[in-house]
Amino acid sequence: MRSLLIFTSVASITPLRVLAQAQDTRGQPLRKGSPGTFEVIGQSLVSAQQLFLGNQDTVYFIDKVENNPTQINGHPVWGSEWGLSSNQQRPLDVMTNAFCAGGNVLGNGTWINVGGNQAVTWGGNAADSQDGGGPYNDPDGRQSETVEDGSIMIIGGCRNGGYVNDPGQDNPTYEYFPPTPAGQLNSPFLSRTIPVNLYPLVWLLPSGQILMQANWETILLDRRTNTETQLDNIPDAVRVYPASAGTLMLPLTPANNYTATVMFCGGANVATDRWWAQDFVPLQQAPSTSCVKITPDVSHSYTHDDPLPEARSMLNLIQLPDGTVLGLNGAGTGTAGYGNTTWAVGQSFADNAVLTPILYDPKAPAGSRWSRNGFSASTIPRMYHSSAVLLPDGSVMVSGSNPNADFTTGVKFSTEYRTELFYPSYFSKRRPEPKALPVKITYGGSAFDVHLSSDDLFGNADNLNKTTAVIIRPGFSTHSMNMGQRYVELQTSFTGYQNDHTGILHVSQLPPNPSILAPGPALLFIVVDGVPSVGVQVMVGSGNIETQQVQPVANLPASQMLLQDSSNSNSNSNSKTGGKTSEAVGSGEVKGVLGWVGLVFGVVVGVLVV
Repeated sequence: MRSLLIFTSVASITPLRVLAQAQDTRGQPLRKGSPGTFEVIGQSLVSAQQLFLGNQDTVYFIDKVENNPTQINGHPVWGSEWGLSSNQQRPLDVMTNAFCAGGNVLGNGTWINVGGNQAVTWGGNAADSQDGGGPYNDPDGRQSETVEDGSIMIIGGCRNGGYVNDPGQDNPTYEYFPPTPAGQLNSPFLSRTIPVNLYPLVWLLPSGQILMQANWETILLDRRTNTETQLDNIPDAVRVYPASAGTLMLPLTPANNYTATVMFCGGANVATDRWWAQDFVPLQQAPSTSCVKITPDVSHSYTHDDPLPEARSMLNLIQLPDGTVLGLNGAGTGTAGYGNTTWAVGQSFADNAVLTPILYDPKAPAGSRWSRNGFSASTIPRMYHSSAVLLPDGSVMVSGSNPNADFTTGVKFSTEYRTELFYPSYFSKRRPEPKALPVKITYGGSAFDVHLSSDDLFGNADNLNKTTAVIIRPGFSTHSMNMGQRYVELQTSFTGYQNDHTGILHVSQLPPNPSILAPGPALLFIVVDGVPSVGVQVMVGSGNIETQQVQPVANLPASQMLLQDSSNSNSNSNSKTGGKTSEAVGSGEVKGVLGWVGLVFGVVVGVLVV
């Protein structure tokens, strides 16, 4: 069975696209973090096997079924929410086993958690009944990607679980939620890539095709015809779980014409037949340092990029608003996974935690793209089942790590609840506080104007030349990947005023192509000379799961620098850009905030039969 959890409002089920009327947002971060360091901000109620930002002030934690000390409704808690501004938590009643599930957000702002493992009893052993019962009463519930109409594609997995897949339990299919008349569709690629295809790596490309990577193979899936085109095999290493490389799509920008390049770093060089071998010891596997990239809408071949500074498996790659990529978590030896074996470290299939983060700059010259200058190490190993997600203030929440079958203490890698924030280099700088930010982003249509003060531009209107508007979807973090994570830079021009060092940023909507960024909630940042504003939430698209409306792109005025004060300008920015200021928010006060909440209600609302 493949169970499905829907994350909606606990208090009431209300349309997620309704606008709230009086939610404050702050121009500056609440915390005073030290750049390049980690700060422990508390202990989570559950271990963060899965982590996502459900709304601008709340992060959601999903755990597998295990004996967590916190209780709810007569059983251990397996989900929780963390309020960012209050730093308070509360348990949530998740009712099925979300172990090794996937998740993503629909075009209407509803988050789903799909897949998961069988019902278990103490120690992670299979329960006598898959329909519920003691001690956990967790009736049985992998990879997912939101597509251009806001529905979600659910891909692969297996029926019973395990370190790797096998033909007896393989589920080489994909389907959609909400369901379509076609139901489940077979994938020859998923059949061929056994045994390492449990979390196939998947991206919606601007062309509308789907890039899939598992084991050594790579394909393009044309969803309109359900045909697969084989690309070159990935070089150097297996990247998918349990080799668990760090992966992400690099920024989509006007400069690269919104052409997608996907990067894979780390993993393990393991021959296909070795995963099943009786003498295979994952702990002895040396992770790879290899980083490769592919631009599948342009070329079917991989190219090499700068290697990692050190070998690492279970690397999380997090897109930061300044365009760089943070790499953190993981191990220097071994793979993801756990088990009761004589050679495991406790139960962990990996050892030698890598504690110092790294930074990738895609704009740096080849040979100097990775650095860790100014970064301090964490004191907390983040091994299998750890997660990380970007927050609106530009920090990164890091939590979890539990390479154990159940809640475990007293071993080298115990069940981990300590939760940290990592503060990037820009964190302590004064943040821009832009005015007139929209609450909705469309595919084409009228541009909008963003007003920037002298303080926002650091006293220099020429910094408009170094100002960008970017949309980031932080994604659903699990198993060293953030499903749905994406960074899109919007086309901009500007009008600057030299006398008072202020300016107006003229910003285009998204290109008229929903495959560039699928509909649904995201964060909008204005970045001035590498320093991001505190992100505000926007709804991309219509707020519905449907074919999205596309419109012609409005022309932006040419960038210009004027000598007068902005108060003396007779220019009307709306008439110049065709922009609109309705449904707009300032950074100090939100006059309309999308209700794309994601409180974990924990109700099984649908079962899709495999």
